[in-house]
Amino acid sequence: MDAVVALVHKLVLRRDEGQDLIEYGLLVALIAVVAIVAVTAVGTTVNTVFWQTFANAI
Repeated sequence: MDAVVALVHKLVLRRDEGQDLIEYGLLVALIAVVAIVAVTAVGTTVNTVFWQTFANAI
């Protein structure tokens, strides 16, 4: 019976490690999405402020 309990404890510990890895992966994915949205927004603003101003001046 002790062997079964020890095996269950090992399996539970392994699942915790995998769960942590998934959480870190989701966090990295969320940060990447936020960074892409921010860079896109800044790029659009730069395009509007600089290039459209130059195009209208010509």
